[in-house]
Amino acid sequence: MLNANRAVQNESLPSSRKRRNESKALPGRLAITSVYGDPCDPTTWSGAPNNVATSFERLGMEVDGIFPGLSAFEKWRLAAGYILSGYGALRNSETIFRSLPARYLRAERVADAAHRAGIRTVLHTGTLDLPASEADGLEHFLYCDQTWDLSLRYRVDRAALTPKACAEFDEIERRCYAGMRHIFTFGDYVRDNLIAHYDVAPDRVTSVGSGMGQIDPYLGPKDYDNGFLLFVAKHLFEAKGGLLVLEAFRRAKKQRPDLKLVVVWDGKDESLPRRYPEVEFRSRLRWGVLTSLYRRAALLVQPMINDPWGQVYLEALASRTPVLGLNRNGLPEITHHGAQGFLVDEPDSTALADAILEAMSDPSRLALMGLVGQRYIQRHYSWDKAAKKMVAAMAEYETSNKESKE
Repeated sequence: MLNANRAVQNESLPSSRKRRNESKALPGRLAITSVYGDPCDPTTWSGAPNNVATSFERLGMEVDGIFPGLSAFEKWRLAAGYILSGYGALRNSETIFRSLPARYLRAERVADAAHRAGIRTVLHTGTLDLPASEADGLEHFLYCDQTWDLSLRYRVDRAALTPKACAEFDEIERRCYAGMRHIFTFGDYVRDNLIAHYDVAPDRVTSVGSGMGQIDPYLGPKDYDNGFLLFVAKHLFEAKGGLLVLEAFRRAKKQRPDLKLVVVWDGKDESLPRRYPEVEFRSRLRWGVLTSLYRRAALLVQPMINDPWGQVYLEALASRTPVLGLNRNGLPEITHHGAQGFLVDEPDSTALADAILEAMSDPSRLALMGLVGQRYIQRHYSWDKAAKKMVAAMAEYETSNKESKE
């Protein structure tokens, strides 16, 4: 027990990302949190916290990361409490961490780490280490890619969640949002939901977008008539539409034998390569290899069941590769409502196969979509753009807060 507590305390300590603040208009020093690992690690939450921190630093800010880790014993205790309280069956660790005891525990760890580091401003990358209390003496901001209400619409584990769990988690989220000084969202559709469903005042929530992985825009030659389809899911294979893609590809290939599909995945289900021998499965790829696949592919087929945003869409478009996915969550926004991609209304393998065949039937249209898509995301999406919008809102709050005290 002592060793577990000591490990948690070590995980909760801020990892330093220091750089001198050269602008008086900036909030100065802040902490970024993540419940999925060290926010300053490029592999945590698809690198989003680290990328934001790096952009903040380029603006002259001083940034620390806080990971409010839990011990194995605490996770076991929380899981038992979750089941005994009538929330339903467990499908993954996220459902445990959504319970109020888990959030309070993480919130206390965040507040303790921030105070020990002498930090007053905290940017949370999600609500699982909230609610925050006004009595903790900190200024809390939130950067999120989804809400609980939006998540419930397409969750693959929805059947395992009881009405009690769904209702209580929604109320907890409402309390979390109410305690934020300002909320930043990846997309406009998330901002709209916060206003309509959670009654967040419009002037307290700003859509700032996101950036993408460390991928350079591809300007070289590209073959859109090669039949090369790509699907990328480093985790959550089913939720990202992996099984749907495999069935759709099998249907499409019967009409277009020249089609080929490369699936980038985590390699967990060893039966898949045997069940789909016509598909090339790749795992544990280096970034350079994945970048090459993006550039060679004629189409990214990524029908994500419940991924709220999708960095893979941006990475593909940066490579002039049009995208095909479901008409939900962030994809309509990223594709400018289909201007640089193909939107399928329902997660149906036949409909998806038909969309693949339609897309691949016109290489010249794919080439134009790829070019338009690349230009669009270069104009609208980057971590620096997102960070500047967040800093502007934080600085405005800092100014108004100082004026009210004077």
